[in-house]
Amino acid sequence: MAVTRDDPYGAFNFKVTITPNSGTEIRAGFSDVSGLSTEVTYADYRDGTDAANRPRKVALMYKAGDVTLKRGLIGRLDLYQWIDQARQGKLDAKATVVVELMSEDRSDVVMSWKLINARPSKLTGPTLAAKGGTDVAMEELALVCEDISME
Repeated sequence: MAVTRDDPYGAFNFKVTITPNSGTEIRAGFSDVSGLSTEVTYADYRDGTDAANRPRKVALMYKAGDVTLKRGLIGRLDLYQWIDQARQGKLDAKATVVVELMSEDRSDVVMSWKLINARPSKLTGPTLAAKGGTDVAMEELALVCEDISME
């Protein structure tokens, strides 16, 4: 699915789909997605017969980073209901989350990230201030996941 070209893609056309194991898709438009990362942990290892006087790096485990989604507050309770399922320990709080980067004309998906067994870990409400009326009320959802794949 990844589409290669000489010029980098803009980061402003993307789509997020959240499909919990319970089957009810969460409908939300997000303004920001961050934390799409994976990390490999290495251990230093050297045995007494190694010719080089330095350790080797041995790959151990890998982990996916926490992903943060932000959206303008629209009065829907779907994200709260999802994190409430996780707070209650329900197994169907796991979900598949797909983030798709679109081409500038939105005709093609040029790259996608799939979060496997994603669960909400933190829901933050908006910062409210009476100083003026120029800011959008934003909410933020932090997700943990077991794996991230790219296509």
